[in-house]
Amino acid sequence: MVEYGTRVLAGVVPGRGGASVGGVPVYNSVQDALSKNRIDASVIFVPAYATKDAAIEAIESGIHLLVIVTEGVPVRDTIKILAEARRAGSIVIGPNTPGLIAPNQTKVGIMPGQVFSGGNVGIISRSGTLTYEISAELSRNRLGQSTCVGIGGDPCIGLDFVEALKIFREDDSTRAIVLVGEIGGNSEERAANYIRETRYPKPIVAYIAGHTAPQGKRMGHAGAIILGKAGTAENKVREFQEAGVGVANRPSEIAMLLGRMI
Repeated sequence: MVEYGTRVLAGVVPGRGGASVGGVPVYNSVQDALSKNRIDASVIFVPAYATKDAAIEAIESGIHLLVIVTEGVPVRDTIKILAEARRAGSIVIGPNTPGLIAPNQTKVGIMPGQVFSGGNVGIISRSGTLTYEISAELSRNRLGQSTCVGIGGDPCIGLDFVEALKIFREDDSTRAIVLVGEIGGNSEERAANYIRETRYPKPIVAYIAGHTAPQGKRMGHAGAIILGKAGTAENKVREFQEAGVGVANRPSEIAMLLGRMI
């Protein structure tokens, strides 16, 4: 993050206050860090068992954007984090997210900056590696990105497709949007419903991973599992198509579809 240009002001590890990592000072608590710095966001890399305490500490300290990279956070802990965030008016991205990046400006998380290029295509994705692959393909086709957000692959997350679409709707630097979904859950169906009901004003292309996944078997992410008839790739594709969203059959088709639409 520092190498990409992000202003990383502080690290927090209880009992390690006074140390320095890569030129970044370490503090014992979030409050200690805030006493010396103005902090806009907290990125959380701690182990799963400690994530709830780290997140709630940041929220209670008044930080309004949390990016939780940690994978394997218990669902009960995530529910408590999100409840506390709603009470405080904070935004949570993740858990199990690669973070977010504004190409050539800043990144918060673990995204590989070299595959992104500046432009006006926003990306909202449940998959980290697919985000990188699709962004690299867009960049090769001179379709740069405004902001790319990994919303996370867990069954219970903070910022979702609908909330991210609302933010991009008001973002003048974003002219078109790519949604990267996968099997499991109904977040894509809810996004399609929002796009259809609000007559979303910007062109959107979607890709759904997991067409060949067998029912009842988790594929990669904790949230990528088909239970009964819900959450299938076919259902998500149909919902997007009915909402007027262009749907790619493979990642390599996204740039072509997006080019036609804009």
